[in-house]
Amino acid sequence: MPRYDFRCRSCGATFELRRAMAQANDPAVCPEGHTDTTKLLSTVAVTGGAASSAAPAAPSGGGGCCGGGCCG
Repeated sequence: MPRYDFRCRSCGATFELRRAMAQANDPAVCPEGHTDTTKLLSTVAVTGGAASSAAPAAPSGGGGCCGGGCCG
């Protein structure tokens, strides 16, 4: 189940709730009981253990931004 971050406008508390995606925009109550809250934009950092930091090679057969020479 996804986690969503919220901030209370009344007391300034930041808190996290786990809820179904269908309920992502439902109102949230802060731990202090205030209802004036806002959902925060969450950022996700993805790290990996890749052996090389080079960019992947372009696919053969024309490549380009649209995959076949229709650009430019």
